Amino acid sequence: MFFVGFRVSEGQRVARDSFLLRIDPQILDAVRRWAEDEFRSVNGQIEYLLRASLRDAGRLEKKSQAPISPEGPEAKPPG
Repeated sequence: MFFVGFRVSEGQRVARDSFLLRIDPQILDAVRRWAEDEFRSVNGQIEYLLRASLRDAGRLEKKSQAPISPEGPEAKPPG
């Protein structure tokens, strides 16, 4: 089993649910490698992939269709 948690950057308060995810070891390994290639955590990569899939399927509310960044959907632009 793989525990999906979350990371919060300093100054950010983002509500997240936690849950256990049973996943095929080969899929988890592929997600880990992909996450490393894109400088994301495994959790961030899973959330990125789920958000992109939901957006493409038209399953997200309009307010949730913000651009996806490596730091997560709630990340603020520098400056």
